[in-house]
Amino acid sequence: MIYQGNAVSVQLLDDGIAELKFDLQGESVNKFNQETVEDLGKAVDAIAGNNDIKGLIVTSGKGVFIVGADITEFTDMFKLPEDEIAGWCLKSNKVFNAFEDLDIPKVVAVNGIALGGGLEMCLAADFRVLSEKALVGLPEVKLGLFPGFGGTVRLPRLVGVDNAVEWIAAGGQHRADKALKVGVADAVVAHDKLNDAAIALVKQCLEGKIDFRAKRQEKLEPLKLPPMENMMAFQTCMAMVMGQAGKNYPAPVAAVKAMQTAAGMNRDQALEVEAKGFAKIAKTPQATALVGLFLADQAVKKVNGKTAKGAGEINQAAVLGAGIMGGGIAFQSALKGTPIIMKDIADKALDLGMNEASKLLAKRVSKGKMDAAKMGKVLSAIRPTLNYGDFDDVNVIVEAVVENQKIKQSVLAETEGKVKEGTVLASNTSTISITKLAEALERPQDFAGMHFFNPVHMMPLVEVIRGEKTSDETVASLVAYAQKMGKNPIVVNDCPGFLVNRVLFPYFGGFGMLMRDGADFEAVDKVMQKFGWPMGPAYLMDVVGIDTGVHAAQVMAEGFPERMQYDFKDVSTVMFENERYGQKNGVGFYRYETDKKGKPKKVVDEKTWELIKPHVAETREFDAEEIIARMMIPMCTETVRCLEDNIVGSAAEADMAMIYGIGFPPFRGGPLRYIDSIGAKAFVELCDKYAHLGGIYEAPQMLKDMAAKGESFFA
Repeated sequence: MIYQGNAVSVQLLDDGIAELKFDLQGESVNKFNQETVEDLGKAVDAIAGNNDIKGLIVTSGKGVFIVGADITEFTDMFKLPEDEIAGWCLKSNKVFNAFEDLDIPKVVAVNGIALGGGLEMCLAADFRVLSEKALVGLPEVKLGLFPGFGGTVRLPRLVGVDNAVEWIAAGGQHRADKALKVGVADAVVAHDKLNDAAIALVKQCLEGKIDFRAKRQEKLEPLKLPPMENMMAFQTCMAMVMGQAGKNYPAPVAAVKAMQTAAGMNRDQALEVEAKGFAKIAKTPQATALVGLFLADQAVKKVNGKTAKGAGEINQAAVLGAGIMGGGIAFQSALKGTPIIMKDIADKALDLGMNEASKLLAKRVSKGKMDAAKMGKVLSAIRPTLNYGDFDDVNVIVEAVVENQKIKQSVLAETEGKVKEGTVLASNTSTISITKLAEALERPQDFAGMHFFNPVHMMPLVEVIRGEKTSDETVASLVAYAQKMGKNPIVVNDCPGFLVNRVLFPYFGGFGMLMRDGADFEAVDKVMQKFGWPMGPAYLMDVVGIDTGVHAAQVMAEGFPERMQYDFKDVSTVMFENERYGQKNGVGFYRYETDKKGKPKKVVDEKTWELIKPHVAETREFDAEEIIARMMIPMCTETVRCLEDNIVGSAAEADMAMIYGIGFPPFRGGPLRYIDSIGAKAFVELCDKYAHLGGIYEAPQMLKDMAAKGESFFA
């Protein structure tokens, strides 16, 4: 053994070829934490000092190559001044440079995932041989960052400006064949031939058949483009990236600027540009939020992993009700491998449910995501039925009938009597108390809520709602089933609206008050969309369904009268009373026409103003800052109350539910991280400024206490 560290080892194979292996002890994957970088530096020194080594292959002792940098180290590191962050990048790059500068042929054998710093390590080698199973990319922009281990320097010199910009600014993950096509990979081979192929390539270099030094030299010099072509290439890319990224995501544009600035420089000068740019972007609020989001997502997955360990067997599911939601649930369950029975009381409804599933599958086939044979297999995993005859082997049943407590209780009680003890029952209710629904059941311990969001196939969140008598095993089984369906479950305790709707409706309440006071709903929509929401509140109500929203608002008002019972007629009620339900019937706050692709397109409808005029103040202009405050304070304070009331288990779960469930702007990190970005003390002061508007604007005691102690939700 030439070198043995905790993360990296080097041993001599045959014919003067050595193997440098990444195998981080105590971890399931390899990642570039500070220990690994230091270990790599020592390994490179050992190789440089050993005259027996004539060539090198780089391998992994894990099922992946290197998943990237250790994100958990970023939070503390990014609190440092810019010059210290840049210094960290340059210090790490000294190790990569020393590896690159070894005057022997170096071939990386990429056996699996190589992302971020993992791919940047590969770029520092002379050649890259990929297993057909490999997946590579530079996804740093998804963390609000860009590559800091030489990715912006080496990649454009290897694959050209256009390809490098696409890979870095889009942050995608690419299969081996795509990597070979653009030049990131030099060869793709069968998985079991990977190391042999890497060794064979080293031997070709040693035999003089391939000039590895010339290959390396390309990465040490400026980009080989005439100045005018260089400028045109970057200007074209910059315009495209700015258009796609928008103002709320600065990292992709900063990456292109760094590449352009460094295009005429040698490697070491270019790396200094990258380091300074990386440090600057690391200090942005977007990077803080998106890194935090990644860590919160990991925390939620860890919690769910622990919870799901107590799950019972889930080999067969059933859904009660074959409407849009029932059909969507059946589709998603079957698509992800759990066969499902779809029961309804009418053949016509079953036909609708099957048509919904067929339509979604056909769309996948038309986009090349699935072949016709797979479509047939998925459809055959959905069994429509009018009776309970096949329910003996069902492990979990999701009720998705009309949102009416008595009807749901009747259906659930009937179903309970037809299945064996221990079968998990769940209700896909969005507002009705799980504890109340359970009153109709003999075995309330086997019952919980499983709230899917519409459209089921697109929305990642499932709220698993624990009633007063729900057992831990029932919760575990529903979490496991949601995961099998490819969803992100969040476990919450029972209350009106559960978590997401309880938090969403104060936001709508803030919108109602703005309208009452003379705001223009189109202007509010534009401000909130610019703030980062996929759509503004009026448009969102139209998409959700104003009839659905009005019903849910009544549930919220009954549950939290001190905050959500209003003393004015809300504009959504005006829309409802005039049978303007939104997209579902073609008119709400906006009118909807069908575009060329057959999708609803919103247009302004003057009738809206005629209807709401008697119920609102004379229209006046509000500045964006006030609109944002009046919309966001109610949502954020209610999220704090859900944490305070133990409705949700952690700040991470609360934030991720809002990201997954209603499209909270990811670059703001969630309601609680948004409060952190302002500061608890400053946010309480903002609450006090608008407290005269009503209970939804009052700061919760938990937040006041945090402000007094200088605390935050996240470290």
